[in-house]
Amino acid sequence: MEIQRDTYLKKLVAFMGSGQVKVITGIRRCGKSYLLHTIFRNYLLDQGVPADCILSYELDLAKDIRYRNPLELARTVREQVDGQPELFYLFVDEIQMSDEVPNPYNPTGKAITFYDALNDLNSLPNLDIYVTGSNSRMLSSDILTEFRGRSDEIRVHPLSFAEYYTYIGGDKEDAFDNYAFYGGLPLILSRPDDTARMEYLKSLFSEVYLRDIVERKKIKREDVLSATLDLLCSSIGSLTNPNNIANALNTKQKLSGEDTVAPNTVKSYIGHLADAYLFEECRRYDVKGKDYFDYPNKYYCDDLGLRNARIGFRQQEMTHIMENIIYNDLRIRGCEVDIGIVYGTDKSKSGQTVQVPREIDFIAAKGSKKTYIQSAYALETEEKTRAENKPLSLTGDFFPKIIVRHDIRKRWYDDHGVLNIGILDFLLDDTIV
Repeated sequence: MEIQRDTYLKKLVAFMGSGQVKVITGIRRCGKSYLLHTIFRNYLLDQGVPADCILSYELDLAKDIRYRNPLELARTVREQVDGQPELFYLFVDEIQMSDEVPNPYNPTGKAITFYDALNDLNSLPNLDIYVTGSNSRMLSSDILTEFRGRSDEIRVHPLSFAEYYTYIGGDKEDAFDNYAFYGGLPLILSRPDDTARMEYLKSLFSEVYLRDIVERKKIKREDVLSATLDLLCSSIGSLTNPNNIANALNTKQKLSGEDTVAPNTVKSYIGHLADAYLFEECRRYDVKGKDYFDYPNKYYCDDLGLRNARIGFRQQEMTHIMENIIYNDLRIRGCEVDIGIVYGTDKSKSGQTVQVPREIDFIAAKGSKKTYIQSAYALETEEKTRAENKPLSLTGDFFPKIIVRHDIRKRWYDDHGVLNIGILDFLLDDTIV
């Protein structure tokens, strides 16, 4: 049974013939190559595109090793495409495997790269180009920069819960529990048992992700990178900033003098983790002031299975895990997501009226549409219910407001028009946001 990834297929189809290089980005092992070489290829064939009009090069395989030379690829593709009446499609997988080669007309000048070759090929009117790639030599975010505004990005995430459940079926609650524990990397579904799944996720960090970042960014303090990663994994859904992390590392490891970890180092390392699509930063936004705060912010992991593996499958706080799942699902749906801050009045200990900031878990924006969302594992008491509703009542606008809960199954609206909906219902209904 094939995993359906219709969200990304629709984006690829929408970008067909745009004149831009289509760049498929995302965390490694999230299914970029499968999307391109299986799902999209099958779509083209079903639309009547002849198989010999789909030119496919997989640079990580020995059969295509000669095309790691960008001049060789450019020459070969031009020979097949230039002057032909048919429309051709070029797939280049694992673009980071390409080599830089000397300019034959100026050997001491700037080297020729795959960017040069693909930008040149993109000038052919009957060629539509699609590439994937990210590793220690070339993270996907770098590819977009090098194409200098002549590319369309299709960001691919690990499986959403809806994609995951469509594949495995069965009891929805059991499926959700497994998804929250092992995450949505597609190859998880092929692992035979829990031990194999755990070992697969653990090995990805040490053998793939961290090694990529260390080599690509020439990291000098691997211990700091590793410790920063551990703290981010432990604090998903919690406010943090580079100063707090640096102070925590210095205190915990009793560092002093030249060994002291500087906040700027931590900030740089967080940036590397984000560039590799391991984490995303979610910033705080003043709803009425229409401005962003500098710090603190929250960081969410692109795949919870990886996060859980990094911390030894401990710290299974469902409140934070559920919040991370909702955040990822909103991003998969194409939303820009912020944390909302609104201000209400309260009484201080001295009896004075003071302004108190209150947090809305997510402001999900898609075009002109905006939705306020609270994540609440359970609302067992009136006090907790009021606490979740209070920030929503302070926005001063009429955009939709939702509380996503783990403790209900049927959706309903309260007296203030706030939708209360179960987490499974929310994740399986992409029409809500």
